[in-house]
Amino acid sequence: MKKKLLVLILTLGILASCLVPATSVRTDAAANEYKGVWFAFYDYESYRKTYKNNTAANFTLFFDKVLDNCKARGFNTILVHVRAFGDAFYKSAYFPTSASIAGKQGRALTYDPLQIMVTEAHKKGMRIEAWINPYRVSGGSSYKALSSKNQAKKWHKSKKASTRRNVLSYGGKLYYNPAKKAVRKLIINGVKEIVTNYSVDGIHMDDYFYPSFTKRNYKSAFDAKEYKASLDKRNGMSIENYRRKQVNLLVSGIYSAIKAINRNVTFGISPAGEIDNLTSKYSYYVDIKTWTNSTGYVDYIAPQIYWGFYHRTAKYNNVLNRWKNMTDQSKVKLYVGLPVYKMGYPSAGTTSKEKAEFRAADTLSKMITYGRSHSVNGFVAFDYADIVRPSAQKFVNSMAVTFNQ
Repeated sequence: MKKKLLVLILTLGILASCLVPATSVRTDAAANEYKGVWFAFYDYESYRKTYKNNTAANFTLFFDKVLDNCKARGFNTILVHVRAFGDAFYKSAYFPTSASIAGKQGRALTYDPLQIMVTEAHKKGMRIEAWINPYRVSGGSSYKALSSKNQAKKWHKSKKASTRRNVLSYGGKLYYNPAKKAVRKLIINGVKEIVTNYSVDGIHMDDYFYPSFTKRNYKSAFDAKEYKASLDKRNGMSIENYRRKQVNLLVSGIYSAIKAINRNVTFGISPAGEIDNLTSKYSYYVDIKTWTNSTGYVDYIAPQIYWGFYHRTAKYNNVLNRWKNMTDQSKVKLYVGLPVYKMGYPSAGTTSKEKAEFRAADTLSKMITYGRSHSVNGFVAFDYADIVRPSAQKFVNSMAVTFNQ
């Protein structure tokens, strides 16, 4: 009897040892997978509408709820806007306080939003990345709304014409001029102060690079003056490659600056999802082929693949496959941007089948499953406002279940 009992115990032990690792592997994979959500400048505005007094205590309460909402939906990383329009959601020596958190650009706060966000995120076991828009200065063309502390306004008032060209107006908006060394220095210094002063886990940029031009004006608009005066033009470089070079100088400069301070801080970029648009002569001017196959530029790439499996020309699976084939994942990790913001809206979609997709609860889940089957390294959802939107909950809940599988 004792012998039979011993055999039974040993048998059960062997079975248990076989079962536990399999379960652990699945759990660990789900836990370690990058699952991010973008927290945009307008999400701070919801805080100001909710809380009458803009204090450290109230902002902490607000952001704790944000983190709880993210964790409950399966996310482990939050990408918080720290510079959306040449401004700052932290104490900066280079950029004025954002109007989205202070009510008016340049208005002083009694607390440091980024410090609170980093502290609270880490308390709750979440990663946090600082998200910047490098070139965008303003959604309008007027300098009046800019703080007197805004470097763009200071440069605009300069007596030197070359200095005034550090900021350009195009399409009713203001941009820092990518072709100017002083602009690169400003943006890189802004990154340095974040990595030096805050324990962020990463620096993140999205798809706001060069604005879009047309066949008629791309050789004459924006920074064409700098191109025409450049040694690159004299050596035969095209204006589109000249512009890609300017962005590459910034990207590699940011990467080097981050790693010189803390090699554990990651740097990633989320470009628009359509590769043909990114590589055109008329827009973006991002050298994604170099970024996805080289070291020294980015640690990860997170294309915004915001279309369904039944999109007319940019099917989710086809676009993801192109990114997968282009990315050397031994050098650069591949994450996928997910279109939570489209879920549940009747107008979303280019075909009847795609419209149906964006009303189906399991669409985000299918996107994640497909990405996993193609060995992508993680996902990023756009955006926080939509993961808590009541009408999106059935989509988000399905996504959360898949995140944890």
